[in-house]
Amino acid sequence: MAFDYKKEYKEFYMPKNKPCIVNVPPMNYIAVRGEGDPNVENSEYKQSIGLLYGIAFTVKMSKKGGRQIDGYFDYVVPPLEGFWRQEGADVIDYLHKENFKFISVIRLPDFVTKEDFEWAVAEAERKKKTDFSKVEFLSVDEGLCVQCMHIGAYDDEPATVALMDEYISEHGYANDITDDRLHHEIYLSDARRVAPERLKTVIRHPIKKI
Repeated sequence: MAFDYKKEYKEFYMPKNKPCIVNVPPMNYIAVRGEGDPNVENSEYKQSIGLLYGIAFTVKMSKKGGRQIDGYFDYVVPPLEGFWRQEGADVIDYLHKENFKFISVIRLPDFVTKEDFEWAVAEAERKKKTDFSKVEFLSVDEGLCVQCMHIGAYDDEPATVALMDEYISEHGYANDITDDRLHHEIYLSDARRVAPERLKTVIRHPIKKI
C-alpha cells in the first residue's frame, strides 16, 4: 500500500477543528511563487498549481522511467499547500485578495534530493513541452506553530483564526508572522468538487513564547 503522509503524520495534516500547538519539523517542497487574487481566471496562483503537479507526478512516476531515485518508496502525492502574506500586514485581509503574495507548494518525500528535483524539472519540460522555470526546491523549517482544522469557505477563515489567536493568548504565546514565517494553509479538499461549506483546510500560524 502506498505511503500516505496525511495518514502517517496526522498531527500535521489532520488536526481537530479546535486549536492546538505543534512543533513542525523541516520539510522540503516543490514551490512556485506569485501574487494577485487566486480566484481570477488564469491567475498566477492557478497556473502555479499545474506546474506543481507536473513536477510532483514526474517524481512519483520516476520508478517507471529512466531514473531510479535512491531510497524511493511508493507514496500518495501530498496535498496542495500555500504560504500567504500581504505586504506590510501582519494579518490576512480577505477583502483585498489582489494584494496576496503566495508560495504555492507540494511536499516532497524526504528521499528526493535537490539533484533529483532538478532532474524532474528537466524531465517534465522535455515530456510536457512546458516552461517549469518558476518551480523551485524549497526547504521550510516552521518550528513552533498553532494550527486548526477549518471547515467551510475560505472567506470564513477569520473566525477560525480568531479562535487560534484566543487559544495562544490563553497559553502564553503570541503570533510570530514575519516575512519568513508565514500564514500557512493545507488544502485537504478539492474546491472544484466540494461545496464551500464542507471544505477542509488546515490553518497554521507561527508562534513564539511570551
